[in-house]
Amino acid sequence: MDFDLIFVIGVALAAFAIPAAVSAYTDRRWPKMAIVMLLAGGGAIAYAAQENPDVYSFGTLDDVIVEVLGRYLN
Repeated sequence: MDFDLIFVIGVALAAFAIPAAVSAYTDRRWPKMAIVMLLAGGGAIAYAAQENPDVYSFGTLDDVIVEVLGRYLN
């Protein structure tokens, strides 16, 4: 199982949850999908970080994302 891919998917879900929450609040709706996306992304990040505790940090975030994108888009 590729924990780098799980981590990057979690980061993407968490990042997309922010505009979804802002959009829901501006439309005066309850941000259900934003909460679901944030929980799923946080769970994926936590799972990947639990399996490889020394690999993921804020300093290596961009390296992991670029490596995964290069691996799967090449």
